[in-house]
Amino acid sequence: MIAKAPTPLMSGAARLREQLSRGELVAAPGAPDCLTARLVENAGFTAVYMTGLGATAMRLGQPDLGLMTQTEMAAHARAMVRAVRIPLIADADTGYGGPLNVRRTVEEYLQAGVAALHLEDQESPKRCGQLAGVRIVPRREAELRIAAAVAARTEANADLVIIGRTDALQAEGLEAALDRARSYRDLGADLVFVDGVKTRAEAEGIARGLEGPKVISQVDGTDASTLTRAELAEMGFSIVLYAVTTLFAACSAIERALAHLSSAGSPDGLTGQMSYAEYCKIVGLDRFQAFAHDHEAQDRR
Repeated sequence: MIAKAPTPLMSGAARLREQLSRGELVAAPGAPDCLTARLVENAGFTAVYMTGLGATAMRLGQPDLGLMTQTEMAAHARAMVRAVRIPLIADADTGYGGPLNVRRTVEEYLQAGVAALHLEDQESPKRCGQLAGVRIVPRREAELRIAAAVAARTEANADLVIIGRTDALQAEGLEAALDRARSYRDLGADLVFVDGVKTRAEAEGIARGLEGPKVISQVDGTDASTLTRAELAEMGFSIVLYAVTTLFAACSAIERALAHLSSAGSPDGLTGQMSYAEYCKIVGLDRFQAFAHDHEAQDRR
């Protein structure tokens, strides 16, 4: 008799929904690659964020100006999902085209195992929400993107969490951004996300003016980044994304290491370096070796 297959594990989307249902703020540090995602998980965070800026930096070494294609972003997300056990929240840019493109984006991200994705209302090619000159599409066009994503999820009968993002804050002001966010919520987005927040006052204005589940992104070096998780939770935010913290920290550490190597002529004396044994623990070398040992032929005579 063939043994019954074990019950499948709860999906990342279902686990994220369960976290959100508890009413606690979900903190999701950004990870530009799989190794960083593992570090986020090892640090005890319950979700990780695939930032488009980080993905573009790691795959292309270029700025976040809409250079990554849908297939590249989906492939990047798939690899990150496989690297960790915690839910992955992923940047899906503008959906990469019209309604049919948005539908395919939802399907590809679902197949990748993504727990949540956010769609924004910028013109294509988009750019990082912190940059000047962000241009947004007419509200009706943006609403159709969200409606298409919600319909595609319904067709798939999936738990995928859809986040409606607006970049209208810097382009048109707070009230315009709040109006757009409310409309995305009314169309079925599970959470809404006003991006481009730079000041505490902007964060407070969003918290006051936007009811229901909402997302905020904190960018290192801005006035808004001084808000603590406790303060954000008190304001009513559901998810906080630390989009660039790990990427900026990694770049700084690498620059310092290379400067030392250049001046000293060897890595000797470089402080704060991880040992090879510590690195092996992060990537789970012992687990891979144990699996190979159990399944390889033991008699090599």
